[in-house]
Amino acid sequence: MHLSPPVNVQTATAKAGSDQQQELGILGASVAMREIIDIVEQVAPTDITVLITGESGVGKEVVAKAIHQASARSKKALITVNCGAIPEGIIESELFGHEKGSFTGASEQRKGYFELADGGTIFLDEIGELPLAAQVKFLRILENGEFLRVGSSLARRVNVRVIAATNKDLEMEVRHGRFRQDLFFRLRSVNIVIPPLRQRPDDIPSFVRKFADEIAAKNGIRFEGITDDAMQLLKSYSWPGNVRELRNILESMVILDGGKRIDAAGVKRYLKDNRHVSEDRNLPVPVTKSVEQAERELVLRALLDIKGNIVELKDLLLHQMQMLEASRRQPAEATFRHNPSEESNLSIEEMERKMIAEALERHKGNRRVAARVLNISERTLYRKIKEYGLG
Repeated sequence: MHLSPPVNVQTATAKAGSDQQQELGILGASVAMREIIDIVEQVAPTDITVLITGESGVGKEVVAKAIHQASARSKKALITVNCGAIPEGIIESELFGHEKGSFTGASEQRKGYFELADGGTIFLDEIGELPLAAQVKFLRILENGEFLRVGSSLARRVNVRVIAATNKDLEMEVRHGRFRQDLFFRLRSVNIVIPPLRQRPDDIPSFVRKFADEIAAKNGIRFEGITDDAMQLLKSYSWPGNVRELRNILESMVILDGGKRIDAAGVKRYLKDNRHVSEDRNLPVPVTKSVEQAERELVLRALLDIKGNIVELKDLLLHQMQMLEASRRQPAEATFRHNPSEESNLSIEEMERKMIAEALERHKGNRRVAARVLNISERTLYRKIKEYGLG
């Protein structure tokens, strides 16, 4: 009887994972990246909307491209749009198109990015920067595929798969009135969270090998490799710029050093901030922190930032209130009373509401004048009036 040789399950699983990564173009050996690959394979064949979140530079666009390439739409266009790079005044025209003469400078009819992506996929990077007015139209496309070009009353339809990405906390943006709640709920049907590189140091060797080989080949350089201690040092670094920073530093090392073998001393010369590296021993040692500890540190830093912002905001509000007090010119303004001890007991929202209400009262509801006195835009004032029920 013929017996088949035993199969090394661990090796077979690792090989399967490697094949998956090569097909999708996603690098990384960590558990987190393997889980992301599994999610990509599940959602890619569908048309479900996907939200990708993570810090700047973690590779959100790479995951978006992988979803498109593994989908039935792969032979159609993938249109990438950076919402944060388009001025607010023209973003609706860029996304949805416009008719000839619809505004100054519209000399001809123009298709927007959604029409150009018809049948394919549109990747909206930095979706958290999308203005509220454009969010309404974007939600309509997500719901039924319909949109209006700027200057047109004719509803058009597109068949587009939407992938969005952001480095912002959209839930917090919703609480502050900067992002629509209904759009947030619609987008987060599938949320792929990419951890920062500092939380997955096991992914760094694969990035180093891939990037160094690509950079060397592109520039006609023979790359001699990297030492173990240099790799450990790279794994110890916190990488605030994530994968993008890693690639940039490797590019500098490979090109400027002519492809010679990278050692620990060479790495140290290129790292911008060695305070992020553990050097307690002669050889560099990876910083090993639990996920819980790393998350606690991130939360602590965020709370400290918030505390600083609150102090600055309180100072700003008090300054504006003092300016308002000093600007009283008419008898009618004598009704304003500023009591510092009373203000110190109010929350920021209460102080802001009180200040806006008094400005509107003194200027007989003239919102333009009130906004100018408060040193804010009219749009912000209208939003605050609605938020505080002052309308």
